[in-house]
Amino acid sequence: MKILVANLGSTSFKYRLFDIESETQLARGGIDRIGQPGAESTCTVEIGSYKASRTQSVPDHASAVQICLEQLTDPATGCLQSVADVAAIGFKAVFAGELSGVRLVTEELLEKMESLSDVAPAHNPPYARAMRELQSAFPQMPLVAALETGFHETIPPCNRLYAVPYEWRQHYAIQRWGFHGASHRYIGQRLGEILGRTDLKIVSCHLGGSNSLCAQRGGVSQATTMGMSPQTGLPQNNRVGDFDPFALPILMKATGKSLEQLLVELGNQSGLLGVSGLSGDIRDLEEAAARGHERARLALELFVASIRQYLGAYMAVLEGIDAVVFTGGIGENSRYVREQVCAGFAWAGLKLDSDKNQETGAVERSLAAKDSRVDVWVIPTNEELVVARQSAALISGM
Repeated sequence: MKILVANLGSTSFKYRLFDIESETQLARGGIDRIGQPGAESTCTVEIGSYKASRTQSVPDHASAVQICLEQLTDPATGCLQSVADVAAIGFKAVFAGELSGVRLVTEELLEKMESLSDVAPAHNPPYARAMRELQSAFPQMPLVAALETGFHETIPPCNRLYAVPYEWRQHYAIQRWGFHGASHRYIGQRLGEILGRTDLKIVSCHLGGSNSLCAQRGGVSQATTMGMSPQTGLPQNNRVGDFDPFALPILMKATGKSLEQLLVELGNQSGLLGVSGLSGDIRDLEEAAARGHERARLALELFVASIRQYLGAYMAVLEGIDAVVFTGGIGENSRYVREQVCAGFAWAGLKLDSDKNQETGAVERSLAAKDSRVDVWVIPTNEELVVARQSAALISGM
């Protein structure tokens, strides 16, 4: 069975093609600048050792998928006999409230995603729009949404509810939903495979463009930092993280801005970018801090402190810990963040080997010191493989 996994942005389309039986990646590619007037898109593809790139106008996501399928079925360089070889297109969808888990893309799901665009403004609108385009262009091909919230459905109510009127949860689904589910699921499963255990207590740290921690017991989510929306929890590159909503009336009165304007600032001009006034990219901040940029240094310290606070809390949630796992662009590559997060946790049996920590890149490796009771790992995540597995399981059961 072949599953095409789509990663969508408002003007971009990235994909990976998997053979589920062998769980191998057959191809990958991407297209940018979709639907931008006067701009030509760059269309890339990698199939084995074959790599190609070309530019052309791509008006919408349906056209992008059509180009992708043409590349994959090219008689000379492709890896598919025909489009019919693709059993389904899987999407790492973000938020549809109580319509969580893994499900076929239906009108009900699309309407729900669109109605919740205020909660996930950077994700729901482009996904819903592209899914509609693909439904129309490929009516015979199943579309599968693997909602990021699904992995966190196991979180107990004491770690999931807000202390608000209970009716808000009953009638409006106001609760901590959690995100990055595919990434945290993969980390839990993969470390279990590496160590040959099914009972591990893990804190997985997904650190990249957006960030979250997850406390897992035996690969099952017990708590996570993101809440009702992807804007909460740890500071993100340009999204706020934890924030007291009672500050909003003060800001509205003081600035004359509307609630909608302030929410845009919290969702696009805050986080590491807002604190530093420079960039939301950790690499830029580390370089600037080394040159003496005080607000860059402050942004880094704030980021690390937030991770450490949740890491300590999740040690309590799990009643002990076997491993901390770093993943994502920051988790895999930032020596500084890993070192600072782990510093001072010797009391909990967590010690980082400073020499091992110097290595960067997408390579599975243990960074724990020899006398560390708690293991420390870097594991590159594979969200697309998780979505492919989930999509195949759903299609197989139909």
